[in-house]
Amino acid sequence: MSRNGRRAPPGFPLSIERVADASRAAPLLRPQRPVHEAAEHARRAAAPTGLGLDSEAVRARMAERVRAAGIGDERVLAALAAVPRHQFIDSALATQAYEDTSLPIGHGQTISKPSVVARMIELLLDGAAARASGHLGRVLEIGTGCGYQAAVLARLARNVISIERLKPLHDKARENLAPWRSARGLADIRLVYGDGRLGHPPNAPYASIIAAAGGEDLPAAWTEQLAVGGRLVAPLHDAPGRPQRLVVVDRTEAALRHSVHEAVHFVPLRSGLA
Repeated sequence: MSRNGRRAPPGFPLSIERVADASRAAPLLRPQRPVHEAAEHARRAAAPTGLGLDSEAVRARMAERVRAAGIGDERVLAALAAVPRHQFIDSALATQAYEDTSLPIGHGQTISKPSVVARMIELLLDGAAARASGHLGRVLEIGTGCGYQAAVLARLARNVISIERLKPLHDKARENLAPWRSARGLADIRLVYGDGRLGHPPNAPYASIIAAAGGEDLPAAWTEQLAVGGRLVAPLHDAPGRPQRLVVVDRTEAALRHSVHEAVHFVPLRSGLA
């Protein structure tokens, strides 16, 4: 019951005096920002590079997290630390760029987790041709996506041919990779709009082949275009309805040798152009 004899409405246990006291002690609340402050806030929100994402330290911390996940090849870690991942994804997701997570890049596709990119490249570097030369040689990448993995590969290869079947992603990757394709000291990167299941015969054979999509089988074109001594790394369902696993194929003079590694989860491998 309030002081004036009226019953207080339910949900208001404080007395009028206490509410008044609390309001005097509370800071002034503004229901809206002044226009100039709102404009500045919007500008900062639209420009995530101001959050320190261009810092070498940010990329180095990501590489250390990947090391902690089990990647031991210093060449791979250095390549990851050199590529600004946030420049390859939508600005709305930029603050997550250096987490060890996959992120959507549109059209039903994703950018792979840094640790998975690193693991697949580490497996490539352990192939016979790469061990002999100290680099990945000529690389065929199936599934350019946003271009991030191609940029990492370019630091470890002689040249990179990357195929993408989705035209909007092919165009976006071309835009993202423009600064890298002319940078000194990096491999040449050639982007192809085409059906990745067919590989790319004009530049075959390849010392290294890496796929960023997984199917029920390994297309024959890939193994046919793999050089002797070369290595292929791709996600593959080891049986219909079963999870994907990383499969490694080594080509010798006499045969193809397969080995199966970690479970992974990639987008499905599709044929044709879109």
